[in-house]
This record gives sequence, C-alpha cells and structure tokens, in this order.
Amino acid sequence: MNKKTMATAFAILAAALYAINIPFSKILIEYVDSTMMAGFLYLGAGVGMFLYTAISGVFGKKVVKEPLTKAELPYTVAMILLDIAAPILLMHGLKITTSANATLLNNFEIVATSLIALVVFKEFVSKKLWMAIGLVTLASIILTFEGTGSFAFNIGSLLVLGAATCWGFENNCTRMLSHKSSEEIVIIKGVFSGLGALIAAFLVGEQIPELIYILVVMILGFVSYGLSINFYIMAQAHLGAAKTSAYYSIAPFLGVAFSLLLVGERPSLQFYVALVVLIVGTLLIVSDTLKDNLET
Repeated sequence: MNKKTMATAFAILAAALYAINIPFSKILIEYVDSTMMAGFLYLGAGVGMFLYTAISGVFGKKVVKEPLTKAELPYTVAMILLDIAAPILLMHGLKITTSANATLLNNFEIVATSLIALVVFKEFVSKKLWMAIGLVTLASIILTFEGTGSFAFNIGSLLVLGAATCWGFENNCTRMLSHKSSEEIVIIKGVFSGLGALIAAFLVGEQIPELIYILVVMILGFVSYGLSINFYIMAQAHLGAAKTSAYYSIAPFLGVAFSLLLVGERPSLQFYVALVVLIVGTLLIVSDTLKDNLET
C-alpha cells in the first residue's frame, strides 16, 4: 500500500471517529456547560494522546519523528487559539440549535479549508476535486435536511458557522505542521486549547460538572478529537489540506450511519438519494487521487 492510499485510509478513519462527536455531545451538553464541555473535550484529546504515545513507546516500536521547532511557532500559536474558539462556538451552537442544523452548517469547514488553501497557501485544487467537494457537500445537505426549520438562520447557526470557519483556518495551519510529529501536535493542541477553554469557562462563571461526566467527555474527546486529529494530520502530510478535507466531509454521513445501526432508524428516501450523490463524489475524489499517484 503506497503512502497516498494509506493517507486516504487515515482521512476516512479520522472522519469516522469524528462522526460520533456531535450526537454524543448533544446528549452530554445537557449535563455539562458549553465552554466547560469544549475544554474537557480537547483536554481529553491531549491527555489521552500523551498516554497513548507513552504506552506505545513502551510496548511498541518507537518511531522517531521530527519535533516542532521555533520556526513553526506562529502556526502553532494560531492553531491553539483557533482550537480554543472553534469547539466553544460549536458547543454553544449545539445548545441552541438542532443537530441537523449544526451538522449541515459544520460542512462549511470543507469550503473554508479549500478556499483558504487556495487563496492563502496557494494549494492547487483541481476542477474534479471542486466537483467532488460540491457533491459531497450536497449529499450532506440532503442527508441532514429535516424540513425548512433546519435552515432557520438563528444565533445557533451563526455560532456553528463561526466554528466551521475557525476549523477551516486551523486545518491549514495544521497543514504547515503535518510533516512534524502528529502525536506531539495533538498533545499541544489538546492540552493548551483545552486549558484555554477551561479558563474561559471559569471566567464566564460556569460550574465544574460531576466527575463521571468529566471522564465521559474526556474519553469522547480522546476518540473524536485526539485520535481523529492524529489520523487527519497523518493524512494531510501526503494529501494536502483541501483533499483531506474532502475525504473528511463524509463524517456527517457516517454519523447518520452510526445512528441507524445504534438506534435502528429506518432510512428515508433522502438517505438513499444522499448515498448516490456521496458515492459519485467519493469516486471523483478517488479518481483524482489515483491521477496524482500515477503522476508522482
């Protein structure tokens, strides 16, 4: 298996792990305040990845990766600040809007990542990939559409849109660090962004939740942010920000698929329409990736 194929697998795995975030966060937000929730999610990612790396180093073959240096400091600081803002905005948005609306608007991250990669970082985006991004986004819209109420533009929608934009910028900052140790990046992102969000939570007067909820949120953070971000960074190193984001955009679809398996819901017609559109979009992405593989 070549590097780009492996990177594609990492991108899809990252999407699958992140797909569980919104449905579980929507449940936990009833027991944990929004900003506090964001802090413990990212802190769980950082602490969990630290322990994961330590255990892997003891029982597995340790792979030496290039550490971060002072040259990457501007991107590292920007990454941390954006990762403080994004989950706080998302959690507050989830508190006052529907999960369908949140999932729909969270797809703006694809657009933001690709446009920033094109305009700011001069990353090439092919016409075929733009078509794929459009189709996968369309599939996500169809999949999450629950009637006109889902499109109501309220303050919750604005907050989720702000979170998606922050992550679009953050994805490109992380892209500049993707050749470094992915584990170190996740630990730095998780610990510093998590602590930053917790400080913000205390400043606005939020209360510390019960210990059981802290542990559950941190475990969710490790899985849906820590492991997901780690695989996402590993994918970016060989695919680039725009293409990784395109693969990652199947997360809403996977989230619905998990819901069908766990809850036993019956798929509607729009589910199958979205599935067809998603397959076409995915085939375009794979075709674009195979073209790159043949040219390199």
